[in-house]
Amino acid sequence: MNEVEKEREVRLAILRKQEQMAQFQGFSEEIAFDFGSVVYGIARGRRSPVVVNIRTSDRVLFHAAMPGATPDNDEWVRRKSNVVLRYHQSSLQFGDTLALKGRIINPDMGIDMMNFAGHGGSFPIRVKKAGVVAAVTVSGLPQLDDHRMIVEALDQYLKIELPKF
Repeated sequence: MNEVEKEREVRLAILRKQEQMAQFQGFSEEIAFDFGSVVYGIARGRRSPVVVNIRTSDRVLFHAAMPGATPDNDEWVRRKSNVVLRYHQSSLQFGDTLALKGRIINPDMGIDMMNFAGHGGSFPIRVKKAGVVAAVTVSGLPQLDDHRMIVEALDQYLKIELPKF
């Protein structure tokens, strides 16, 4: 196993723990707005050129774009959140798992890379005793930084300390 693969294995263990720990007691439109505002506040404080989005499988609950974000970021949001809503895991975990198998998203898997992206920046919103109900997504920074911004917001909003990589 080379260094990149070792790094992915370590990161996957951390991602699984993050997703297990980051659970909401409930989730509603108001919670989506409040949590989305926390993510946006972090982006705004850093002047990060990102799009922040929270959506369910059938509608957008929160969407905001910082100065410098582009329409392409909206496309990345859509593709990354599609992974979360279909596979119930972060887009980074999905992408890293594929990479360790030497694979990428392709039609042989029954999914189209124009509609799905295994890149970091979308995280499942999981409700205790209910499962994944939505996806929170950040796009505009390098993929690990998109993911880290969400984790930082989860720490603040849920008042927990998630493991970091």
